[in-house]
Amino acid sequence: MASLTDRKAYREKIMQALYEATEGNRLLGIAGAKLLQELAIPEEDLAAACTYLVGEDLITVDWATGNTPAMVTLTHQGIRRMEAEEEKHG
Repeated sequence: MASLTDRKAYREKIMQALYEATEGNRLLGIAGAKLLQELAIPEEDLAAACTYLVGEDLITVDWATGNTPAMVTLTHQGIRRMEAEEEKHG
């Protein structure tokens, strides 16, 4: 089980990876397998982080069997949050 610090870091990594890969386009997404490989997040922690972000209305997930995200996309709220972060940090 990941610590609270790890869980928060995983969520931010997912959001950042999605935003960079899709350039803030809601029509684009990332395969869960690619997130798993690129971010080196344990599979169960990736599923937990995605579930949390769905609950916050920041991403949408098409789930595959075994609780693995098949496709992950940013929502409008997710894009707005990432744009606000980008503006804040330059």
